[in-house]
Amino acid sequence: MAMLKITQVRSRIGSNKRQKATLDTLGLRKMNQSVEREGTPSVLGLIQAVNHLVKVEEVK
Repeated sequence: MAMLKITQVRSRIGSNKRQKATLDTLGLRKMNQSVEREGTPSVLGLIQAVNHLVKVEEVK
């Protein structure tokens, strides 16, 4: 699996509880914070749920 760099680019203010919980699960708590996660199907599903709040890049 490829490693993904996930960066929160939009604020969680105004998001519903489920989206906030998804960001917490990914490990994103602040704006412009980045985490690296393996591109497993479960992580890709979490990213899809909050794709309007995050930016995803592949890490080599």
